[in-house]
Amino acid sequence: MPKPIIAIVGRPNVGKSTIFNRIVGERVSIVEDIPGVTRDRIYSSGEWLNQNFNIIDTGGIEIGDAPFLAEIREQAEVAIDEADVIIFMVNGREGVTSADEEVAKILYRSDKPVVLAVNKVDNPEMRNDIFDFYALGFGEPIPVSGSHGLGLGDLLDAAIHHFPNREEEDYDESTIRFSLIGRPNVGKSSLVNAILGEERVIVSDIAGTTRDAIDTPYSKDGQDYVIIDTAGMRKKGKVYESTEKYSVLRALKAIERSDVVLVVINGEEGIIEQDKKIAGYAHEAGRAVVIVVNKWDAVEKDEKTMQEFERKIRNHFLFLDYAPVVFLSAKTKKRIHTLMPMINMAAENHNMRVQTNVLNDIIMDAVAMNPTPTDKGNRLKIFYASQVAVKPPTFVIFVNDPELLHFSYERFLENQIRAAFGFVGTPIRIIARPRS
Repeated sequence: MPKPIIAIVGRPNVGKSTIFNRIVGERVSIVEDIPGVTRDRIYSSGEWLNQNFNIIDTGGIEIGDAPFLAEIREQAEVAIDEADVIIFMVNGREGVTSADEEVAKILYRSDKPVVLAVNKVDNPEMRNDIFDFYALGFGEPIPVSGSHGLGLGDLLDAAIHHFPNREEEDYDESTIRFSLIGRPNVGKSSLVNAILGEERVIVSDIAGTTRDAIDTPYSKDGQDYVIIDTAGMRKKGKVYESTEKYSVLRALKAIERSDVVLVVINGEEGIIEQDKKIAGYAHEAGRAVVIVVNKWDAVEKDEKTMQEFERKIRNHFLFLDYAPVVFLSAKTKKRIHTLMPMINMAAENHNMRVQTNVLNDIIMDAVAMNPTPTDKGNRLKIFYASQVAVKPPTFVIFVNDPELLHFSYERFLENQIRAAFGFVGTPIRIIARPRS
């Protein structure tokens, strides 16, 4: 089920990034006392009262000719359009400004729930000065202090009150849900059409839980699928046509609802940094991944081209070393038949369980082959292991001291598990716990 989305919006230099960092619990946004520092939308996740959500920090909206103002405003308007709830941030020390009023006009047109936060209210005496903000027309102002962390509970209480009620789709457990993510113009729409055009067994178009995704169920060889189509859904207007990073938020929503994620790359243009960022969201979410190199028909090639391109992918996507790579052309449908078997394999491995006794045999053999490390005279002892979850496969290893399980040795154990069971196409997670 997709997480609700909160966007923090306001004119420059009202403390949006400081509040954003407080909510997500880490210094993600750059905080500097200069207007316009946050030029792009910045995404992260948060939790409040067992409610998980995505949150967007935006550049300040301001009317004028200063550098980047047009781009900042476009980014902010995209975030407003995608959000379920908007936190409108103002500066309590400066009172209502004409720029605040301009932002308010934009928010009126959005027809979204708006929570008004008055930042920089650092002491109780300043609360008497916030009532002027009622004039903005968004109800009761909530006093907060980003620098001191005050009032954030009240602010988040108000925000989650407006979260939409979403119900998960009623799909059979055996149905494989997959989505296509990637930057614009990599051919996601063409690939969806190629898959469905070849099968010719579309059941129906059902509106998904997100405003902009369409779920397309279909079947092949007795297996039911749902394509969560985020391609070709760009809304009208220059904001979306000119903003490549718009694809990130859409990808986040699709990933959350998928079993398998197809990371689509333009074979003609090669790999760029944005491809890696988008793919990273699928990996972090623990979804199965297949890397799809599209437009392969347009690439001049010899017998080594495919091998060399895959080597580049492995070098750029080190965190996706488990993901299979498929080369195809949605336009000509060449090699399109190789895609569905990879999706099936990734989905099967994503949901694979292994027997505890077999798993422990593999772990003990690994320890015998490569003894556990020591730290300051203390040696890591592994007692036993157990698989505790699927999607992705998750293993708990019970040890004498979790701090002794270094990343390098954890990686060694992961490689041994993969060598024994495969798990092609899916991340696996290893958690160290002390034996009680």
